[in-house]
Amino acid sequence: MQLIALKIDKPETTNFIFGQTHFIKSVEDIHEALVNTVPGIQFGLAFCEASGEHLVRWSGTDTTMIELARKNAQTIAAGHSFIIFLADGFYPLNVLNTIKLVPEVCRIFCATANPVEVILAETEQGRAVLGIVDGVCATEIEGDEDILRRKGLLRQIGYKL
Repeated sequence: MQLIALKIDKPETTNFIFGQTHFIKSVEDIHEALVNTVPGIQFGLAFCEASGEHLVRWSGTDTTMIELARKNAQTIAAGHSFIIFLADGFYPLNVLNTIKLVPEVCRIFCATANPVEVILAETEQGRAVLGIVDGVCATEIEGDEDILRRKGLLRQIGYKL
């Protein structure tokens, strides 16, 4: 067995969701969940098929995000993993619970715009996602000014009143 750390290749501010599902039907069901939750959402979705033809299945509404999803899924190549890239102005917060409720979705590893490394185990049979490294290590405890800045940002972007 070999351990591999693969960086998600994406523009710095692009949000994405990475998870695991269990059925080829997931591509259509996740697509439907996204477009029914946020009208006009722009995204790309790719799914690594673990049986049958072993294809990277894909869907989406934005060609750039679709290409990002396909490229990253093919690089990760871990059975039944999926990745969704969201175009600018769309955020995981608005769709995450809906995706979690898709019957085929087993788990969400991350939903972020941070730099991410996917930690994989590779055997003769294939690859498994062991986990992810999301962002960088915390270095200090939040101070009073940091708290004010955090609260101000949440109100500025409309997530708190």
